[in-house]
Amino acid sequence: MATDYSIAHRAREGDAAFLAAGMQAARRRTLGLLDAYVAELGPELAVPVSAELNPPRWEAGHVAWFYDFWLARNRQRHLGPDCDPDHPRPAGRLSGADALYNSSTVPHDSRWQLPLPDLSATRAYLAASLDETLALLKDGAGTTAGLYFHRLSLLHEDMHGEAATYMAQALGVPLPSHLRPRERRLPWAADVSIPATRWHLGYPGPGFAFDNELAAHGVELAPYAIDSVPVSWRRFLPAVEAGALPMPRYLRLAGGTWQALRFGRWEELDLEAAAVHLTWHEADGWCRWAGRRLPSEAEWECAALTRPEFAWGDVWEWTASRFAPFAGFVPHPYRDYSRFGFQENRYVLKGASRATAPRLAHPKYRNFFTPERADIHAGFRSCAL
Repeated sequence: MATDYSIAHRAREGDAAFLAAGMQAARRRTLGLLDAYVAELGPELAVPVSAELNPPRWEAGHVAWFYDFWLARNRQRHLGPDCDPDHPRPAGRLSGADALYNSSTVPHDSRWQLPLPDLSATRAYLAASLDETLALLKDGAGTTAGLYFHRLSLLHEDMHGEAATYMAQALGVPLPSHLRPRERRLPWAADVSIPATRWHLGYPGPGFAFDNELAAHGVELAPYAIDSVPVSWRRFLPAVEAGALPMPRYLRLAGGTWQALRFGRWEELDLEAAAVHLTWHEADGWCRWAGRRLPSEAEWECAALTRPEFAWGDVWEWTASRFAPFAGFVPHPYRDYSRFGFQENRYVLKGASRATAPRLAHPKYRNFFTPERADIHAGFRSCAL
C-alpha cells in the first residue's frame, strides 16, 4: 500500500496546536537520544573527530540555538521566507551562542575544540528555548508566513533527531527499543509500470516548502517500470556473494549466517527487510549487476504519488539524480540549507527511513548526501532497463 504521509502534510499546513504537539514530541526524542549517549559515553560526550559526525553536546546546543535564532531573536519572523536573514538581532539567552552553534559560520572540524556549555547548561538551554518558542506560537498562528519559522525549526529538530540516530549507529551507541528504527518484512517485489506522462516535480503548495523543492515545474517522463518496494537483502546479497560488490560496511557472514551490526551489536539479518546502510555506489553497482538502473527523482516521485502499490518509508532511497536547484531557485532565509548541497557531489534521496520522524516523511521532500555515506539509513529500488 502507498505510504500515508498525512502527518507530514499537517506539519506543512497544520495549525499551531499541531506544531506545539510536534515540538514537544521532537524534544522528547532529542532528550531521549541525549540520555542514551550519556549512558554510553558519560557526561562529557566525547566522540572522535569525523566528517560524518558532530559532537553530541554541539548537536543538542545547535537545536536550541536554531529555535532562538530564527524565532526568539528574529525581529522579522512574521515575514516567513521574505525575512531578511541579515537584519540586526538582539543578543540571545546564551552569550556568544552564534560563535558556538551557527552551522553556517562555525567550521565543522572546529566544533570539537569549542568551549561548549556543559551537559546541565545545554539541557537548560534546550528547555528555555522550547518554552519561549511555544509561547511565540500564539503570535504567528494566523498566517502561513507567521508559522514558517516554527515549521522550519520543528523539522530541523526532526532532522537532527535522525542524525543522532545514525550517529549512534556509526559510533555503536546502544539505543532503547523505542528509539531504534524498527525494520519490517517487505511485501513481494513487483515491477510497477508507469506510462509516459508529464509530472510536476517539486512542491506546489500551499503551506510550507523547503527552498530546494521550489519552483514546481513539469518534467516529461518516458514509460518506465519501477520496483514496488525497495530492494531487500534477499535480492541484494547474491551480488555480494558473486563478488560483484564489496561487503557492505555493517554486514558480515558468520558461520553461514548473515549478520548486521546495529547500534553496537551483531544481529541476525532479516533477509526480507530492505537492504540498508548502503552507499550510492553500492546501489548503483547492484543495478548494473542485475541489469537494472536507479530511478530518477521525478520517476520515484511520480510512482509514489500515483500508484497505491508503491510502498515507501522503509529506507531513504538513492536516486540517479544529482542534487541541484530547480530553475528559478531562490534561497530562503536559512540560505545554507541547500547551498552546501548544491556545491558538492551529492545525490537526491527520496522517501523516508524507519529513523525518520513522520512529520518529515513527505514524497516531495528532497534529501541529499554524498555518495559514499553508509551510516545513514539508506537503500534503494530499481527500474527496468
